[in-house]
Amino acid sequence: MKETIVKLKFCTLSFFDNYVISVINEGEHIDYDLNKILIKTIETHYHTPFVYITNRINSYSVDPNIYPRTTEVKNLAGFAVVSRAHMAKVNAQIEQMFFGKPFEIFSEFDDAIKWAIDLIEKGQN
Repeated sequence: MKETIVKLKFCTLSFFDNYVISVINEGEHIDYDLNKILIKTIETHYHTPFVYITNRINSYSVDPNIYPRTTEVKNLAGFAVVSRAHMAKVNAQIEQMFFGKPFEIFSEFDDAIKWAIDLIEKGQN
């Protein structure tokens, strides 16, 4: 499984065949403009279904109003949040209400990857 890493000013993206893992920098606020950059970067990598996995090891905020636009990303099959922090999970539950595709919250990174692969495989059947 080949990994391609792209570093942006506000995050690091690790691209794999069926999923991308993002690590947003500490203290960032993901708003419309940063989301636009994320979407553009990701859309250049994927022309087949993929899952976005955000590894929330840092503390940052997300404007939930970005999710309707994110939901429109053509090949985006699902969205996963990985965090062991209680507040990050609570925030993700709120974000989940704004997202129109499969959206899951995990404590363990491996569980998110397994879910992403299963989601892609189910979509191809």
